[in-house]
Amino acid sequence: MSRIRVPKPFSELVKEVEYEKYVMLLGRYHETDRKGRYLHWDEFKWRVERGDDEIAAWVATKITRKARAKHLQLQAEKESCFFYSIPDSLYAKLYSIDKMMGRGQEIRNGNNFISSSDKQHYFVKSLMLEEAITSSQLEGASTTREVAQEMLKKSLAPKDKSQQMIFNNYQLMKKAIERRNEELSIELILELHRIATYKAIDNEAVSGHLRQDNNIIVTDLYAENVFYPPEWQTIQSRLNHLCDFANQDYSQGSDFIHPIIKAIILHFMIAYIHPFGDGNGRTARAIFYWSILRADDYWLFEYVSISKFIKEKRGAYDKAFIYTETDDFDLTYFIYNQVETIEKAVKSLYEYIDRKKDEFIKFMNWVNRSPLAKTLNSGHLEILKEALKSPGQEFMAKQVAIDLGVTENTARNYLAALVDKDLLVLAQSKRGKARIYIAPANLKARLELS
Repeated sequence: MSRIRVPKPFSELVKEVEYEKYVMLLGRYHETDRKGRYLHWDEFKWRVERGDDEIAAWVATKITRKARAKHLQLQAEKESCFFYSIPDSLYAKLYSIDKMMGRGQEIRNGNNFISSSDKQHYFVKSLMLEEAITSSQLEGASTTREVAQEMLKKSLAPKDKSQQMIFNNYQLMKKAIERRNEELSIELILELHRIATYKAIDNEAVSGHLRQDNNIIVTDLYAENVFYPPEWQTIQSRLNHLCDFANQDYSQGSDFIHPIIKAIILHFMIAYIHPFGDGNGRTARAIFYWSILRADDYWLFEYVSISKFIKEKRGAYDKAFIYTETDDFDLTYFIYNQVETIEKAVKSLYEYIDRKKDEFIKFMNWVNRSPLAKTLNSGHLEILKEALKSPGQEFMAKQVAIDLGVTENTARNYLAALVDKDLLVLAQSKRGKARIYIAPANLKARLELS
């Protein structure tokens, strides 16, 4: 990502550009371009219509944006505060997400194709596992996904700093969900940071403690664009104001703020204030989840991972921060970026649901026609469903007991019965005496023959 072209402050531009030049353009330049894009000067200057003065067109655009802006009592630099607006193209994306949230009953009540164990499996995979891994990777963790998944699923102890970061994020997401009904406080922010950075913190920072100096700079992915966070002496006051904003009810009336917008603002502000020497990004994303899950209609976010999609377009994520910081503290740039990320993440969840629906139909067809299936109970069938999805997967009685909500002895009996029916292969763990049950590569063929 090349260095960002930064516009002059609006207060300076409006004095430099002749009134006649920009007033003639007010009807042609709006908050967004014709494609609904909310452009920063870095991109805007290349898309001005031929013959128009680019500076005058930018002033006209800024005037239109300011007319619809909603100002927040959240301090930026000196006397400046952050603001944002919701252009039509952003409303459309929020509406799209809200419609998808309405389909949440398919997960909540099962809808005859996704079982309770499937819901628990996806909860672990998508949020508690996927979010833990990708959020850590955004901060530099390098452990492979396979190793991380094994560590979390089998409750193994972290072996290095990267694994520790992932384990911490796993615990962090659980804590954010557990405390979602409590108000945000500096104490809670410190607790979330303490969990996020336990044995995995740099810059001589201390877990659960605010930074006590200004010896910190923030750069983009390519170390080309530099941001200096606010002075450390202002952190306590800024966080108090942020907690007031987080705890205020904006659900109705003229002060209405969409729950997704509110959560995104909290995400940005933690990153902007940068209250810690390290671990700000992990803490910011946890507070995003804490905020969005407080709204009853958005409980589905328990199953959604945003970090996966942030990681895929990390450059755009960094640029959205820089655009806000360099254009009069207009949060709309970051809001657009995160709403687009959330929309992709929720769509990904429903793609998973559609796959589960197809898997369920195929599996039930086998159950209905197979004599062998008639000899199995629901516990056996749940294990077989999982084994069919991942040939070569290893099962252990302890983990199966957790997944199915049964005793370890019952889980062991389920697995042994499937070995007796030649549907799983028994092996001995190399790390001890524990028995491992492996899904054979040709399990589908074995079932079709039964």
